[in-house]
Amino acid sequence: MGERFTRSRRLALAGFVVGAALVVALWTAEPSWAGLLLPERGGSPNADRIASLYTIVLVVAGLVFLGVAVALAYALWRYRERRGTVPAQIRGNTRLEIGWTVAAAAIVVFLAVLSLTKLDAIETPDSSAATPAAVAAGVVGPGEGESLRIEVVGRQYLWGYRYPDGVVAYGEMVAPVGVTVELDIVSVDVAHSWWIPKLGGKFDAIPGYVNHTWFRLSRPGIYRGQCAELCGRNHANMLAQVRGVTPERYTAWIARQKGLLEEATRGRQEAP
Repeated sequence: MGERFTRSRRLALAGFVVGAALVVALWTAEPSWAGLLLPERGGSPNADRIASLYTIVLVVAGLVFLGVAVALAYALWRYRERRGTVPAQIRGNTRLEIGWTVAAAAIVVFLAVLSLTKLDAIETPDSSAATPAAVAAGVVGPGEGESLRIEVVGRQYLWGYRYPDGVVAYGEMVAPVGVTVELDIVSVDVAHSWWIPKLGGKFDAIPGYVNHTWFRLSRPGIYRGQCAELCGRNHANMLAQVRGVTPERYTAWIARQKGLLEEATRGRQEAP
């Protein structure tokens, strides 16, 4: 009996240690902190606006929760059972009931109006003119409303990117900073979802339909994401990545890709 009890304790302790190690490994992993409480910001204006709107809603919701919790705690303490006393027989309070109904409706209307006023700035591509460096590098023309359009193609299990002038890339999108980039998102097989947290929300890639989003990088860097729609057994491997580069490096990269494409085309034509 004692040996069986000791063995059970050892198994329980081993299970606890393994479980604790797994929790620590997941908790300390870098992606586990991404958007832990708020949407990520810092990559593009639309992502920043989403995070700001979410913060306002979270603060309002937190205040409502705190108010309800405090009122409930007070009621539990104030009207607790006491020996020798009979609690007041309250049938209702018209003023109180009307008050909290009107307050709740006002909060809902406020959040609805706020969301609708912010939504256009989130969905509509930034019309600000490209930076002088981007214009000088020939990425886009001068003036407001000029943007770079890239097609995002989802397929099992890889993201492809089609640039102007026939340039195609896979796995990683290269984008210039200081330029509004508009994305046309499509799929050639099943439903996927394009998601780079620092560059905005999720956008589905649906066969036969073109979805749209945009971003505008303010500084070079690598922005990581993944397909956010279960699209098959290798869904977890369908990673997405945007590399932000200076306009000069972007035009050089486009020229190099064109050269590689022309070289491959010539080689195919010359092959016996």
